[in-house]
Amino acid sequence: MLKKYLIVLIVSMVPLIELRGAIPYAVGFELPLLPSYIIAIIGNLIPVPFIYFFARNILIWGENKKGIGKICRLLLNKGERAGRKLERKAGKGLYLALLLFVGIPLPGTGAWTGTLAASILNMDFKKSVGAIFLGLILASLIMIILSFGVKGILA
Repeated sequence: MLKKYLIVLIVSMVPLIELRGAIPYAVGFELPLLPSYIIAIIGNLIPVPFIYFFARNILIWGENKKGIGKICRLLLNKGERAGRKLERKAGKGLYLALLLFVGIPLPGTGAWTGTLAASILNMDFKKSVGAIFLGLILASLIMIILSFGVKGILA
């Protein structure tokens, strides 16, 4: 069972998959819900400070490098677009918008992209992490409901 929990942790850390993949994995393998839920959120939060403080600089550094430039530009542009879109729509409710952006479990709207957008917009780190954390709670609750619903349909 420890191996399966480790998989939940690792899957929740992977960009684009994040806890949106880790929760269904845990439900599918009938792991106890509460520990799986906590592990998925922790795993999804582990990369957040690294993304916030280092990813933008690494992407800017790499955007003109041979071999990695294309992917760096792609990720940087994605983060900038997401950040500007949040900023336009949210106005003064930027942190609430960040929470909802992370909390709606759609591809490309998780903690990775939300953190990169917060970094690009120079949002306050502590407030951003709070919004991202609450967004992850919302996303994980939605994924639990969806996972059990799909499991019930398939059973």
